[in-house]
Amino acid sequence: MKRRKFLQSAALTGLGLTIGSALTACADEKNNEVKTAVAGTSTTAKPIIPIVIATWNVPNATQKAWDVLQEGKSALDAVEQGVRVEEADENNQSVGIGGLPDRDGNVTLDACIMDKEGNYGAVVCIENIKHPISVARKVMEDTPHVLLAGNGAKQFAVESGFTPENLLTESSKKAWEKWKIEAKYKPIINVENHDTIGMLAIDKNGDISGACTTSGLSYKMQGRVGDSAIIGSGLFIDNEIGGATATGMGEEVLKTVGSFLIVELMRQGRTPQEACEEAVKRVVKKSPNFKDFQVGYIAVNKQGETGAYCIHEWFNYTVYQDNENKNHKSDYYSKKS
Repeated sequence: MKRRKFLQSAALTGLGLTIGSALTACADEKNNEVKTAVAGTSTTAKPIIPIVIATWNVPNATQKAWDVLQEGKSALDAVEQGVRVEEADENNQSVGIGGLPDRDGNVTLDACIMDKEGNYGAVVCIENIKHPISVARKVMEDTPHVLLAGNGAKQFAVESGFTPENLLTESSKKAWEKWKIEAKYKPIINVENHDTIGMLAIDKNGDISGACTTSGLSYKMQGRVGDSAIIGSGLFIDNEIGGATATGMGEEVLKTVGSFLIVELMRQGRTPQEACEEAVKRVVKKSPNFKDFQVGYIAVNKQGETGAYCIHEWFNYTVYQDNENKNHKSDYYSKKS
């Protein structure tokens, strides 16, 4: 099933904070083991790192990120270079050049990046810049801000050396013109009109970073921003615990701050898989119309354990680990309902 066949807070109690603070991690320099203490219990596991995990079947992107890690570079470098592969692919109509436009025919992009220190940079509604993820990194590293929008984001990109270009390819323009005939604005499950490339990586030092990039909901209202570039929703990293990223209907992810929730659940001792499942269930519980949209999550913890879960079938993700670049089909909620 092709990737385009998919559609599209945590309120911590005092007890949650207490349990969260009980989770600690320390590396044993001799045997590279990580010992984890969670709510009075302890386990020992050997971390399987480095690792790259990304939403969808994107082997070229995960390969690029893996190659960067093998060069000894950081997880931050890996996720930036990895998602740039998809941003540059004109055949991928969900990110970068060739992304499907808003209802007025404008290709607007959102992206964010987060490093091991918890630093964050993002751009939203940026036009004519093929690599918004690299602009987001510039925002994080070269400005006192964390998020720039619209014309301001574009101006900053140009001043930083990025070259403006027309991102509306002939293929995406034809799709937009076909859509205008009926101009229906209703998500359809697994015949969806957007998806997101989210990527998480752990480097040889055990440090985690993440990146998320998208052209957003196809034929959206001008100015619409989804979850992808919003910290805690589309992406969240805590270098002590792990990371998570989302894809699907951004409005629903925003309302539940899903990626932050997953990391906090892992802090409390949940596995990445358990945390992803709980985050999806939270969306379902709060949205009576969940049968009409899709949300999916992926996550990784410090041990290199991964998880993925979605509402409906056909979400998939790619993991590069132990020298193997492999696509996986995600488990899903609707088969149990």
